[in-house]
Amino acid sequence: MNADETRGADLAELSNAITTDVGARGGVYALAAKTFDQPSEAFYQELATGRIDDFFAGLVDQSGLDVEPPDATVDEDRQTVAARFNDLFVGYSEVVDKTDGTVDNYGPPVSLYESDYRPEVSWNDVNLDLARAYEYFGCQVNQETRRNHDHVRLQLEFMGYLCRREATVDPDVAAARLDFHDRHLRVVTEGIADMLGNEPGTGLYGRLADFLDRFTAADVEDLAARREDESP
Repeated sequence: MNADETRGADLAELSNAITTDVGARGGVYALAAKTFDQPSEAFYQELATGRIDDFFAGLVDQSGLDVEPPDATVDEDRQTVAARFNDLFVGYSEVVDKTDGTVDNYGPPVSLYESDYRPEVSWNDVNLDLARAYEYFGCQVNQETRRNHDHVRLQLEFMGYLCRREATVDPDVAAARLDFHDRHLRVVTEGIADMLGNEPGTGLYGRLADFLDRFTAADVEDLAARREDESP
């Protein structure tokens, strides 16, 4: 399972292949996973030209959810967008004593990892539960990315996969999607949106986080309503 597989050149194919509202939701999650990273030159061009904005708008319109799509267009240069990502989500190191090379490491103001929003649960329990969920559905984390299982990009990519599976071969996956939202994805998306709301100058990432918070909440509400309607 690797969010990097959703490349700019494949976005048109991704969008054109979608024929159901659940499939469109999967497209939203896959595209959102791609945006929460430092932009490559190619993906930056997709952002700057408004192409990603158009794809989000089209997918959200097809999703059946009453949610405003995000403003995903940028007018800053790529270096500025990448620097903002680093400032918000990566942190930095600073040499405080040049005589002996002492370095202070400063963590990011906003974490992309669910476990940082779950103080009542151990890091191991969060990641073990996610590993089991991924494995149950035949997904594996790409070890080359060096991300823990609770990273938001991996969770978004997994939710995108569940949507595609629900849309094509297994409608019963809807119950698993609702459970995954409740146990994991809503926790991290809401946490990121709240933290970014306290930060100045968040730009693209603040807008995306706000959208994801609204979109996942609407998806949960729809899934819960469908389950209630199906109850005997």
